[in-house]
Amino acid sequence: MRLIATVLIIIVAILHFGFLVLEMFYWDHEIGRKIFNMTPEASSSSAALAMNQGLYNGFLVAGLLWGVIKDRFDIKVFFLGCVIVAGVFGAATAKPSIFFTQALPAILALITLKISTRKP
Repeated sequence: MRLIATVLIIIVAILHFGFLVLEMFYWDHEIGRKIFNMTPEASSSSAALAMNQGLYNGFLVAGLLWGVIKDRFDIKVFFLGCVIVAGVFGAATAKPSIFFTQALPAILALITLKISTRKP
């Protein structure tokens, strides 16, 4: 179960690395406009905000990987919690599907992590 928790945390980190790349490098590009359903004007005018958002996703990736590398339960819980809060907030304020792409994977990773650390 511990290995499954680690794999799920790494998947969450990979997802957020993907978000970083999309938001920092492809937002104002045909790929980003297609994924986020934006006009060139909209992507151009919001590119700086998207880059900032992408940078925050990078911090989440760094924290999740730090927790995995150091094998620190508290760090993993903190950063998974940050991802969950961001995903729930994004779903409530921007697009409901954000819950499924961001919050739900982190919730599953957190549940699995908690189960894997239970003592018999």
